[in-house]
Amino acid sequence: MSASTKPSIVFAHGLWADGSCYSKVIPTLQQEGHEVVSAQNTLDTLEGDVDAVSRALARVSNPAILVGHSWGGFVITAAGTDDRVAGLVYINALGPDAGETAQDLIAKYDPPALFSHLDVEDGRIWISKDGISHFCGDLPEQEQQLVWATQGAPPADLLATAKTDSPAWKSKPSWYIVGKQDHAINPELQRFMAKRMDATTVETDTSHVPMLSNPALVLDVIRTAAKTVQSS
Repeated sequence: MSASTKPSIVFAHGLWADGSCYSKVIPTLQQEGHEVVSAQNTLDTLEGDVDAVSRALARVSNPAILVGHSWGGFVITAAGTDDRVAGLVYINALGPDAGETAQDLIAKYDPPALFSHLDVEDGRIWISKDGISHFCGDLPEQEQQLVWATQGAPPADLLATAKTDSPAWKSKPSWYIVGKQDHAINPELQRFMAKRMDATTVETDTSHVPMLSNPALVLDVIRTAAKTVQSS
């Protein structure tokens, strides 16, 4: 990589979202000279979501930084062992160790409030209308309703079955954003995972979606990761 080349950025989204959840940070990163792709994950299987990230990596130059929100953290933990990946950024995200399921992680601390506001229909999990405030309650009401209307719906068993054997954070530098008002992933669990991966950690007084409610902070963390990777 030449001194003037900036790392590419590949995003992975969470369970009740799509790639557009990064719409408040992508344009700025593009304007600053990064190649950016936000993978569209099917949320059907971990393997399928890892494949989507791998395809996104093929669309940008190397090296790349993977950025994962929520379930997207699980995805980049599995996908990040790819040689094209130089760093990992976790946003209120799951960062499993080998053999851990998302359910294993969530069970380590008090269950988050959102989990009392989920509906299961036809084997898929949806956020109920009265639960969206527990997902993105620091957004304006109109934005909350947009997030609810565009949500994805993972299979009901995904959190209990998906595992990875080789966590990328054990071999790649990592950064972690903790949302202190998160009702979807317990902030104490976030701190536990960030400490375990020895991640550079930043805390913010936001809900589960800081890339929407505090995009400036998320941009700063991604910039820091990119500069660190570039200088190394």
